[in-house]
Amino acid sequence: MTEGRSYRFTHFLCREPARSVTDGLREGGGPNPDADLFARQHSDYVAALRQLGDVTVLPPLDAFPDSVFIEDAALCAAGCAIQLRPGAPSRFGEAAALRPALEDAVGDVIDLPGDGRVDGGDVLLSDNEAFIGLSARTDEAGFDALANVLSNLGYRARRVETPPEILHFKTDCGLLDSETIFSTRALAATGCFEGYRVIEAPAGEEAAANLIRVNDLVFVAAGHPKTCDLLSTRGYEIREFDISEAAKVDGGLSCMSLRFSARTTGVD
Repeated sequence: MTEGRSYRFTHFLCREPARSVTDGLREGGGPNPDADLFARQHSDYVAALRQLGDVTVLPPLDAFPDSVFIEDAALCAAGCAIQLRPGAPSRFGEAAALRPALEDAVGDVIDLPGDGRVDGGDVLLSDNEAFIGLSARTDEAGFDALANVLSNLGYRARRVETPPEILHFKTDCGLLDSETIFSTRALAATGCFEGYRVIEAPAGEEAAANLIRVNDLVFVAAGHPKTCDLLSTRGYEIREFDISEAAKVDGGLSCMSLRFSARTTGVD
């Protein structure tokens, strides 16, 4: 198994934000996102991915306000795509709408068996392990089904009881390299990352925990200078992104793309 397969990618799949993103799901209140600004910020994110590999951008889906958060509807692992079953009722149709693009871009698509629910935002892959967080969007049946599929792809599943105040498991953590995870103190305190090196987000910058490692870069949400300094001193190359509008509907850097590698590269 090649070290680094969890963060080395050649291909990316994204979906443009719909004008209906203003009706996206969110915990609590707050202002609606500005659809035009969201589109510009999303374009900057896509442009950065284009510098690192091949990017396919799918058209917006007005019927699904949260569909820009494409990662919740599928999981890419070991050269395959697993079609998930998102937990929020308003998102039930997103996976089916995504399937043709998965077949074109990835090839092998596996259906999540049974009737359990899994949001991709609750799944963090290391090189050979899958952290799957139980949450308001991911249930026990979904965990069991996904763990079984992933075991056939060479991953051990680690069940995590996500603290109830955390929407998605990856809201509070991200992979930095094969052995290192960046996490909020609250999530790290649960002991769920045993066996890994953990770097904790500085106090007041917990929102920076939803970062992603993409090849040699670490994508970090803008506005977290202590986090950027901390990671830079540890040798990571940082790229900051303004995702203020995605954050208004509980979105982050990880959920706006599906990241994978073609089988022919040998990465997977």
